[in-house]
Amino acid sequence: MIKIVIKRDVSSQKIIEIEVKGHANSAEYGKDLICAAVSAIMIGGANSLLDKDYDFKMDEGHAYIKALDIPSDYDAVVLKTIETQLKTIEESEKKYVRIENL
Repeated sequence: MIKIVIKRDVSSQKIIEIEVKGHANSAEYGKDLICAAVSAIMIGGANSLLDKDYDFKMDEGHAYIKALDIPSDYDAVVLKTIETQLKTIEESEKKYVRIENL
């Protein structure tokens, strides 16, 4: 199962961290479309961020984007878009993806 944790800043309610762990295991290694979709969302989203104040990790089975400061309005929209895309996958693939909001 892919577990996703999304954290928000208490005062601004902007997303400050998205962490993805695990594998969907919905198909054999290298052919898992759910894992590929989640990876594409995370990598594409990370590449779309304009601010430089982030800690990134993109490894097999573990990825995160962590803001080191409150994101700009533009980056807040990018992070919200990543969240929306991940939720779309979760809605159709509940057996393989779970999102927790903190």
